[in-house]
Amino acid sequence: MAGPSARRARTSLRLRALDARDRLSGRSGRLVPPRRLQFVGEGDFVGIGDEFLSHLVALCGLRAEDRVLDVGCGIGRLARPLAGYLSIDGAYAGFDVDAAGIRWCTQRYGHFPQFSFAHADVRNGRFNPGGAGEPVAYRFPYDDGAFDVAVLISVLTHLTADAALHYLGQTRRVLAPGGRVLLSAFILDPDAPDPALAFGPARDGMAVVDEALPEEAVAFESDWLLEALRAAGLDLVAVHPGGWTGRPDGLSFQDVVVARA
Repeated sequence: MAGPSARRARTSLRLRALDARDRLSGRSGRLVPPRRLQFVGEGDFVGIGDEFLSHLVALCGLRAEDRVLDVGCGIGRLARPLAGYLSIDGAYAGFDVDAAGIRWCTQRYGHFPQFSFAHADVRNGRFNPGGAGEPVAYRFPYDDGAFDVAVLISVLTHLTADAALHYLGQTRRVLAPGGRVLLSAFILDPDAPDPALAFGPARDGMAVVDEALPEEAVAFESDWLLEALRAAGLDLVAVHPGGWTGRPDGLSFQDVVVARA
């Protein structure tokens, strides 16, 4: 059986080969990180970013002059297409618990004066186990009413219920009146024909794949999520089921939720 060093070497070679293929196919660029730094999950970095920009335009009426907050921005998957969409009158701010991703974005987006990135040193068992702060106490580093649109792509999928509720409340705080929210989540569906993830039994509105590491993947009951939005001061606009349940007509892989302040 291959040891850890051999596995890391094989992984490095595979990622370098994929980077080379990306360069040849035109899928790389200054705002596309190398594969070894892409920690935001599987899938096409460029394609998923473009997909969610289209959702923001179609479902939230995103305008070029809007101020956008990207909660859990990762390494710029959504920032990249927004850099070509937002005008100089618009603005983008993103934060994430992964310090390396934030450093990379800060360096690469230096020529976009309306873009900013912040590191949130918040504990997360999946992405930042040594974080100094607790997610239930984290205050988003922005003024009240500072944004027109907030995006949480696969953020609630890595937060336990108490942290998710707190994050929704902070999202509402930094939104201007009438601001829009687009988030993705796993919403439990007891009739899912072929779910891609095997969640355990729901307790207090939440179910996880791994009890030892809850933040690996979290799903919520639909009633709990609706009440959490209301408690945060957000009004549900629409829920678009995702393909993760095995249904063929999902808007995206995860369920997509639209709400308004």
